[in-house]
Amino acid sequence: MRSFFLLLSICSSLALLVAAYLLFEFEKPTLHLGKEIKYLGGRVELPIKISDRKSGVRSITISLKQGERNERLLEKVFLRQAWFKPAGPTALNEVVVIDAQKAGIKEGEAELIITIRDFSLNGFFQGNKTLKKIPVTMDTKPPALTLVHAQQTIQNGGSGVALYTVSEQPGRHGVMIDGTRFPGYPTGKKDTYVCYFALPWDAKQPGKMRVVAEDEAGNEASISLPTVFKNAPIKRDSITISDRFLQQKMPEFEQHYPELTGTLVEKYLFVNNQIRLKNDETIAQVCAGADPQQLWSDRFLRMPGAGRAGYADQRTYLYNGTVIDTQTHLGVDIASLQQAEIRAANRGKVIFAGYLGIYGNMIIIDHGQGVASLYSHLSSIDTTVGTLAAKNQPIGRSGTSGMAGGDHLHFSMLVHGIFVTPIQWWDQRWIDANIKSALNAL
Repeated sequence: MRSFFLLLSICSSLALLVAAYLLFEFEKPTLHLGKEIKYLGGRVELPIKISDRKSGVRSITISLKQGERNERLLEKVFLRQAWFKPAGPTALNEVVVIDAQKAGIKEGEAELIITIRDFSLNGFFQGNKTLKKIPVTMDTKPPALTLVHAQQTIQNGGSGVALYTVSEQPGRHGVMIDGTRFPGYPTGKKDTYVCYFALPWDAKQPGKMRVVAEDEAGNEASISLPTVFKNAPIKRDSITISDRFLQQKMPEFEQHYPELTGTLVEKYLFVNNQIRLKNDETIAQVCAGADPQQLWSDRFLRMPGAGRAGYADQRTYLYNGTVIDTQTHLGVDIASLQQAEIRAANRGKVIFAGYLGIYGNMIIIDHGQGVASLYSHLSSIDTTVGTLAAKNQPIGRSGTSGMAGGDHLHFSMLVHGIFVTPIQWWDQRWIDANIKSALNAL
């Protein structure tokens, strides 16, 4: 019996030691800030990452201290979910919105205090604590924003440009059209920025168009854009889908999209709708990381040849005399010789070179500051992603890949991922009046 009780005592002691080790662990939570904070005033978004793999996160507290005043901006507390395993979240990715002006903090120096506690029973049952104190300057005055130039008119499917100055280094800035933000970029001249913006082909009269600039403290300045909206005329077209076309085209798509099922017409409709949507999502993602520098100069080159279809043509597709689909053509089709040489419309960096659904073999060139050009239905691609293509440099040859019925180039222009009419970018007078003369006048 003595041996039994001795063994029981040893086991109990070991169990207590293990429990103590688990419940009274000494590892502090880790805290990582997504950006440096120096100023506060308006609404500032602060991305934070918190990790505690042992006992889990118990609480997050953010406060702002100025002199004797200490205002709590955020307090988040988690309930205990367990004892001998993590009792709270082991990892958190939060975007904390700090509105210091609403808290009543005055201009001048202050201190942002972030406190993280875990579920350990260490520290008199208060948990391990991570404390970060960040000295900040309270600034509640928005930057001085001046509009230097704005395009007079814009149509649905059209491009626009605005030039503006900001009195201090801005955080976020650019053009806001209703809820859509178009980022601005430095022009290379002091305190002066340019923003290219666009309206989709089906855009209606915008409710509000303005230039906005936020300083590092989150204070926003805003100026209305005097740009006038005009409706573009609607153009319609019809295309007859033949059995021969379907028999030629569907095997190509089946190679790339094995999920195609049903009749040839059903496969065609799946490609022309679902695959088309996915393709356009991919193009928007590819165009999202624009180079901040203007890589292009003067007008964009148009491939020699006859125009076969225009931008924003409203297409009706017929099969055996019956309407089976409608779509919008977001580019200009140009036909020349078979496998004609395709050249870069302007200087820029190749950001896509490969096969993409309805576009077939396709190239996208980033010309900087949100402007891109697209070349599709190619028979061959003679460039690679990352290449800095010179204006008029050969990049491929025309063809019939993708949803093309005959050899031609489908050419598109995009502004921040929005398909726009290429006609403006082909026109040196438009470039001079809206971009070049305004930049040269700075």
